[in-house]
Amino acid sequence: MSKSRIEAFTDAVIAIVMTLLVLELHVPEAATWSAFSEVGHKFLIYFISFISLAIYWNNHHHLFQSVHKVDGLVLWANNFLVLMMTLFPFVTAWVGDHPLDWPPQALYGLVILGTDIAYYLLVRALIHANGSDSRVARLFNHYPKSYLSIASAAIALLAGKLIAPIAVLVINFLVLLLWFIPEKKVEKTI
Repeated sequence: MSKSRIEAFTDAVIAIVMTLLVLELHVPEAATWSAFSEVGHKFLIYFISFISLAIYWNNHHHLFQSVHKVDGLVLWANNFLVLMMTLFPFVTAWVGDHPLDWPPQALYGLVILGTDIAYYLLVRALIHANGSDSRVARLFNHYPKSYLSIASAAIALLAGKLIAPIAVLVINFLVLLLWFIPEKKVEKTI
């Protein structure tokens, strides 16, 4: 199978998910800053989720630029990643409605953790399909950002339970800053 089919499918799903995110934002009741401030937290969680999805999309693009072969394992790993990303509109809306409550924050954190794990599994599947001496293996076989993201998502859940539910969102936002900076070795190689 051509890798371009997986890329096109994933691009389409991410575009739809990003569109669904914005549909959860509702116009304030009045045309005042005060009215906006009442729903401003929903805009903030929308922004965080949108940036998260954009980062996943950028990294998915870079990842597939480094491969030549895909197989059934890659297809299933990619579908797991897509599944996790399609949950973003639901958890974003729930956190938007209840930003300080544990269950919505916990589920949001679990979706982030699941998406990070799915991305990691996709990398492993692509390395398996392309070989241990392939470009994807050289670039992503030992990729500290992935390990740090998975660990941070788990820590965020623990901090959210033990300290305050909002810690899930805060810690995961801080991890976004790490991913926002492009990886030099990947951009140079690709």
